[in-house]
Amino acid sequence: MDIKRDKYLADLINRMHNGMIKVVTGIRRCGKSYLIFTIFKSYLKEQGVDESHIVTIELDQRKDKKYRDPDEILEYIESRIVDEGQYYILLDEVQLLNEFEEVLNSLLHIKNLDIYVTGSNSKFLSKDVITEFRGRGDEIHIYPLTFKEFMQAYEGDIYHGWAEYVVYGGLPLTVTMKTEEQKINYLTKLFEETYLKDIIERHHIEKTQELEDLVNVLASAIGYLTNVPKIEATFRSVIQSKISANTIRQYIEYLEDAFVINRANRYNVKGRKYIGTPLKYYFEDVGLRNARLGFRQVEETHIMENVIYNELRSRGYSVDVGVVEKRVRNEEGKEERTYLEIDFIANLGSKRYYIQSAFSMPTEEKRIQEKASLINIGDSFKKIIIVKDVVNVTRDEDGITTMSIYDFLLKENSLEL
Repeated sequence: MDIKRDKYLADLINRMHNGMIKVVTGIRRCGKSYLIFTIFKSYLKEQGVDESHIVTIELDQRKDKKYRDPDEILEYIESRIVDEGQYYILLDEVQLLNEFEEVLNSLLHIKNLDIYVTGSNSKFLSKDVITEFRGRGDEIHIYPLTFKEFMQAYEGDIYHGWAEYVVYGGLPLTVTMKTEEQKINYLTKLFEETYLKDIIERHHIEKTQELEDLVNVLASAIGYLTNVPKIEATFRSVIQSKISANTIRQYIEYLEDAFVINRANRYNVKGRKYIGTPLKYYFEDVGLRNARLGFRQVEETHIMENVIYNELRSRGYSVDVGVVEKRVRNEEGKEERTYLEIDFIANLGSKRYYIQSAFSMPTEEKRIQEKASLINIGDSFKKIIIVKDVVNVTRDEDGITTMSIYDFLLKENSLEL
């Protein structure tokens, strides 16, 4: 079963021969190896690159175990370079290579090499790219399958596909599994035995229960504004834990570094400035989020919001949570300031979109409520409401576009509809 990941292939193509190490990062099991060793390698061969000029080493495979030695791998790669033609070096799970920083920096000095690596787990995260390669590493971050990519492999219509996607998410292996039991066991064990284990080992965490409790708190809070003091209060009142605010901040940073969660900062549209807190956290994969809670809190409204956030991020947008100030008169006739929330502000270069996630708008009152923050923004950037209902794409008298989640996720350039 082939799943096209055209955006990431384009990202790699656009970085070819740029003199930097292309580093593919992403959460475990999201398809990094498949991107490099299947999709990108096939592209190179289609472009006429001879197989002998593509050097592939899978460091997590026993057959390539000897190449974890830095001298061994350098000697092997140098032995493969027999002419002045362009060579492509594809290294998988590069964190298993001893002294990988020195090896990769050495390879950069060979002019006819173009280098691509994948890395994950406790020894190799995005910050390491910046630190170790000092501006010579070019990161391509890959996300789990979007709904559009998921539907390439799903055997059914988009409505049943959506019902599956919001529960089990977009990790590629889950799409191939035939039973719910398989998917539940896979996601649950993956979270416990891989993601959390990586973080615990990397940061030498001793109080592991506090980390696990924090993950549960964040998983329960997707779509809600929160901050460290609020989380600390939850620990004290619900879990009866005295975990400190500093430890909570640290653990959240660890989860972000491991690509388990992402934050959406709060931005004051009219004031044109960021507000420190509160903010929102979303999970990189909703299936993992649901697994963490034992599939007991699958609230489609909040999960739809998480899916929209992930979709925007996978399209390359930076995404904030918006707030817009509105002045109203109270019952005594005095003017007061109130603040209205905008679910997402998506920015990419000169483009900006204001987006509301509204599961449904069954009444005019609900429609007015969802539009209120968008109407009060006061600039000319596009404003969109995304609903779960199947509706035609429409634009009303206030210039606000309404579209279904299916159009948003499945149609190319859906933000321009």
